Amino acid sequence: MPLDERPESVAEQTETPAAAQLPGTATSDTAGAANGAASGNGTAAANGTATGEAAASGGTVPAAGAGRWWLDKRAQLAFASFLMLFVELALIRWTAANNVYVTNATNFVLLASFLGIGIGFLNAKSSRDFVRWAPLALVLLVAFVLAFPVILATLSGPDPYRGLFGTKALPRPVSLAVVFVLSTAVMAGFGQAVARLFVAFEPLRAYRLDVFGSIAGIAVFTLLSFLELPPVAWGVIAAAGLVLVMGRSARWWQYAAAVVVVAMLAIESAAPHQQWSPYYKISAQLSGKAHPALYVSANNIPYQAARSLTVLHQQKKFYFFPYQHVTRSSLKNVLIVGAGTGNDVAVALSEGAQHVDAVEIDPVLLKIGRSEHPNHPYDSPRVTTHSADGRAFLQNSKQHYNLILFALPDSLTAVNGQSNLRLESYLLTLQSVKAARAHLAPGGTMAMYNYYSNHLFNRYATTMQQAFNRAPCAQVGAPLGGRRLAVLTDKPSGPVPNCTTVWHGTQVAPATDDHPFPYLLNNTIPTAYVWMLALILAASLLFVRIAGGSLRRMSGYIDLAFMGAAFLLLETKNIVQFALLFGSTWLVNALVTAAVLVAVYLAVETARHVKLPPPVYLYGALIATLLLTWLIPQEDLVGLPIVARFLAGGALAFAPVFIANLIFAQRFSDVETTTTAFAANLLGAMVGGALEYLALITGYRFLLILVGVLYALALVFRLLQGRSAVRPA
Repeated sequence: MPLDERPESVAEQTETPAAAQLPGTATSDTAGAANGAASGNGTAAANGTATGEAAASGGTVPAAGAGRWWLDKRAQLAFASFLMLFVELALIRWTAANNVYVTNATNFVLLASFLGIGIGFLNAKSSRDFVRWAPLALVLLVAFVLAFPVILATLSGPDPYRGLFGTKALPRPVSLAVVFVLSTAVMAGFGQAVARLFVAFEPLRAYRLDVFGSIAGIAVFTLLSFLELPPVAWGVIAAAGLVLVMGRSARWWQYAAAVVVVAMLAIESAAPHQQWSPYYKISAQLSGKAHPALYVSANNIPYQAARSLTVLHQQKKFYFFPYQHVTRSSLKNVLIVGAGTGNDVAVALSEGAQHVDAVEIDPVLLKIGRSEHPNHPYDSPRVTTHSADGRAFLQNSKQHYNLILFALPDSLTAVNGQSNLRLESYLLTLQSVKAARAHLAPGGTMAMYNYYSNHLFNRYATTMQQAFNRAPCAQVGAPLGGRRLAVLTDKPSGPVPNCTTVWHGTQVAPATDDHPFPYLLNNTIPTAYVWMLALILAASLLFVRIAGGSLRRMSGYIDLAFMGAAFLLLETKNIVQFALLFGSTWLVNALVTAAVLVAVYLAVETARHVKLPPPVYLYGALIATLLLTWLIPQEDLVGLPIVARFLAGGALAFAPVFIANLIFAQRFSDVETTTTAFAANLLGAMVGGALEYLALITGYRFLLILVGVLYALALVFRLLQGRSAVRPA
């Protein structure tokens, strides 16, 4: 993706933390982890005793499905579950598109949603009515995000962020705190709507309906992403769905709130020069008189600019540097990864490329380039466009190229943070550069270029050196925003022709497939992350204490806390693994999340129809599958044909998920107070979300060890609790 106007790592400039995403949502996103633990693992917790707990609480409990006149109870539960997951996915993506702070911490809204759903389930039989206030909470959240956006307005200076009309952005703690609280409040209403319906069913039957609804939520949101629909479409579904869930009990002000939400999102969606791709909110506008260019921003971040060849020759000469080391006659087949709006493709054609494979992950950028680039390079019969993840394209292609360009590849979803998984993170690892080398034709050349900090420049130069067994040719250009343009060129067959400067800088360990954080200076968790996680966990503990009563009541469910933490980490590992095997695309993330729910459903059906063995045997099977996954490195799967890769990757990823849900279903048949048990599981899952950041130090493979340890501890505490239960008085 061409990135003319800014360095590849504004994240380093702004020093803002980010969780290890699954993109945006996710993006590529990670909402499935929250739903698996909240509406999945929480299903039985919200159920167990349908009427006994209500009586014990002394509260006035709304009848299950009260006021819902339009469907029978089974359909109501499935619809409420669909709506809850759909809104969760929409909030995760939409808040990040408007607030750079939120995108810097990509699981921030995920954890808020997770907490809110948990609170809703804890109050399944409480007289406190979160559903009633959900429309108002949604209005406040949408209004706040739109009134106080966070925009990256400059690439340098102590205060690069701005709000509306160039005003100073709110302080980061204030902005994040308001978004977190309001997101939690919104999801508490949707969570309670689901929980109230759960109590009308036998637990596993309710769980099945919840899974069906959740899969439908993923499918609908995926469809809207595919259709590139703006937020007003998401708002219509969320607002109308909430009114339907409330049924005849809805009041005029709740209808008014739903209308206001849709109206605000409609105004945003109608903004000129703006489109919504499956990944970003993209703004594109022509600017400049003497040297006009189409300036593109993504999620409030300066992103790239489409310029004519004449302007590129005058202002951006580095586009032509790689062609100084090849001959026109040799350019039979060229691969450009990160083709964006077309600058690199236009240059390749002008330099004599006979055929160009242009790979760009975002289809909207290709559309903009096709219609708006001054030279219309995508109209050339010599160009084939591919809307795909660059690493996945390399893995699935058998083609060889005379020149491969990693052309300013940086997703810049909104300054995702120096420690975050970006869309291009697996493209910039040592294994990926080696894969690119394997696709070079005899005598072929590879080049990568961007605006680098000194540390990042040395890291990528070291990566090229290790992949090609010789130091790359280094051409350094003009600075921009505290970074300096650099082009790194190498080839496996010998020295780079016409090279005047060979890199001799400081060796910096390359990013790897296990630790794909090229922008992370050291293998550590930044202090800002630690503070953010500590505050989130403290807030979660407080809210659960208020909603669930004394924390001592959870002492009998310590094993469930460990299970919650382990399951969240297990889902994270699965999504990351599939991003490597099949690409960091929105479709891959959606399919993995749906596959997790299918595995949960299969476990529920098994638990309903098969007598399960004692817990020790199930835990033994779980540890065995985790050990097998550990013994087979991901890189061994990457080289397999796509069908074999899918079967092997799916088996290794979802066998532990299936067995873990068998264990969970069996455990909840023994609990005495399901709401307290769920509170313990919820707190454990929140801790699991924090433990996920250990991957910044250890890499993702280590998470399997951590998952195994957590499940082992869960077994130990379950056995101890069992002995205590049979001890004579």
